[in-house]
Amino acid sequence: MTDNVLLDFSHVYPDNADLSEKGIKRINLSDIEGTDMFCTRQAAEEIRKRLKDTGPKGIHFLDSGNFHYATLFFTEKIRTPYSLILIDNHTDMQKPVIPDLLSCGSWAGMLLLKDENLRQMIIAGPRHKSMDGIDIDEKNKLVFISMEEIDRGRSQKAEAAINPDFPVYISIDKDVLSLYYARTNWDQGRMSEDILKKLILDIFRHQKVIGIDICGECSLNEPLPRLAEDMRINRKTNEKLYIYLTELMQYQKGK
Repeated sequence: MTDNVLLDFSHVYPDNADLSEKGIKRINLSDIEGTDMFCTRQAAEEIRKRLKDTGPKGIHFLDSGNFHYATLFFTEKIRTPYSLILIDNHTDMQKPVIPDLLSCGSWAGMLLLKDENLRQMIIAGPRHKSMDGIDIDEKNKLVFISMEEIDRGRSQKAEAAINPDFPVYISIDKDVLSLYYARTNWDQGRMSEDILKKLILDIFRHQKVIGIDICGECSLNEPLPRLAEDMRINRKTNEKLYIYLTELMQYQKGK
């Protein structure tokens, strides 16, 4: 199965990027209707067909945060007990507007409730007040690490609750980063690239990593001068993360 893929929902990734040399396969999903922010059942079926040769292992770029729900198409292929670590400025645990309708704002809650193999979900990066809005069963499986705790270096207590016995799948939304490092179409946090890398490194040090996905791009509807700058910043961060994660994955394989 192909390990490293780029899911092209919106054409926000540059067409001229030489992905083959980087070992990334581009999968075109832009012609599928019913995918922007919400994913219909028909769209989900078609996406699954196009991802049939792609497993959960490797590094996956998911386009903008509007398509963060695509994480589910990778985690549903994990057949053994695992944990999910979500690094995000949001919890993505809103109640669906329509029951069982997959969306970018509710996918994590749906995963927590419905994936029998998911043993624990660790959410790192949202503000502490974000926890107040979570009204969901299975809260006992949640470990929450707020941005305030990360800023103050007081996340050790929460981190100690993470079960090291299970391998993890990591999902990163770049909206957790400050505007210096990423430009997304959602409100953003204040995390630095160095802090994000440290969080990722700590995960690799303590647990086996199955796979990783990254979303968080800008809107193509921005004015052209701003769009060019935002795409430049995002591309630079994507390339840095890809190199960093590739090295960590290769080191893990060699252990």
